[in-house]
Amino acid sequence: MTVVPPRPGGPADPWCQARRWYERALGWPTSGEAPLELLTGDRFDALGLPLDAGAAVLGRPVRTGPVVLDARARRLWFLLAAGSADELPELLDWLEWGTVALDLAVLGPGGRITAPVPTEPERAVWVRPPRPGNRGGGIEPPLPVTGLGGEGGAPDLARLVGAAATEAHRARMLRALGARRRPPGEGQPLAFSYASRMSAGTRPRSLTL
Repeated sequence: MTVVPPRPGGPADPWCQARRWYERALGWPTSGEAPLELLTGDRFDALGLPLDAGAAVLGRPVRTGPVVLDARARRLWFLLAAGSADELPELLDWLEWGTVALDLAVLGPGGRITAPVPTEPERAVWVRPPRPGNRGGGIEPPLPVTGLGGEGGAPDLARLVGAAATEAHRARMLRALGARRRPPGEGQPLAFSYASRMSAGTRPRSLTL
């Protein structure tokens, strides 16, 4: 089930209503023009995954912040605390994914993602919608932040990135296997980082009670 922003009072144009909701209720900067986009790097950064990998992350017991589905690009964008984009390369190295080719995209200052608008579900929709907080504070507390366990009740960025890397790698390899129509029983080429499995809550079987 997808959720779109409420339609506040104001001009009848749904695009204008959506812009007002993002800018006034959430305090998020937008492109200010159609097609409406949300600007990253100020109130949040964004981590992008292909649809199959992103859907798999949503099925894991990993806490996330708001999530946008870019329907045209078939990509899910997970909103992160501002500043996370700069930390991602080092975090991937720490999780032992730094040398693996992953279909991950991260947007910080200067980036933008498609903004869901109620009348344009073919462009983008909220899979996990944002919720307005106290004026001036926005919704930053629920956004994934650096630090094991998160801070102030926020989701843990390391666990989310570990899960995202694992599922992006899995999806990429499965797509490659499907394209090659590899017959069963020829071995398992998937190589998952030990650190990321631990951080994502998927421990090796030998360590599972």
